[in-house]
Amino acid sequence: MEQPNDLIIEMQNGSEKAFSRLYTMYSEATYGIIYSIVLDENTAEELLQDVFIKVWNNASSYSVNKGRFFTWLLNIARNTAIDETRSKAFKNSRKNLSTTNFVDILSSSDSLNIATNAIGLKKFVNALKPACIKIIDLLYFKGFTQAEASKTLDIPLGTIKTRNRTCINELRVMVLG
Repeated sequence: MEQPNDLIIEMQNGSEKAFSRLYTMYSEATYGIIYSIVLDENTAEELLQDVFIKVWNNASSYSVNKGRFFTWLLNIARNTAIDETRSKAFKNSRKNLSTTNFVDILSSSDSLNIATNAIGLKKFVNALKPACIKIIDLLYFKGFTQAEASKTLDIPLGTIKTRNRTCINELRVMVLG
């Protein structure tokens, strides 16, 4: 999808119609990223609204010259979802899950596939080395910190940081051709 610079500029100038069109264009992929982190439909829907409120309120901080709008938007979505999973209320809501919810979470725990399908990156991510797929899944789709990924994968933190940088660069080369 080509970046809609005209719509972005209109939104930055206060056009609610342009904002609405951007929402329509990007909300499904944004929801996919949020849901892959929080694994709860209601929470994901609420956070989707929060993300687009942040986009509206901070539209002036985005510059078409500094990067793609979609990347900026997904960073806001990812950070918002991760912040939510780290909140006390979210953690408390997870303590009393019924067994049926737990089974649902396990069956849908393939966050990487859900999220990458939603934004069209699956074929690129799957072309990476298995080690890269694991790291990207934990850090970007499941919301782990680098320290948490280090413990989960039993790999030194410095190695996680280096591999993450390398893997993201490989992914960038593939996506941008």
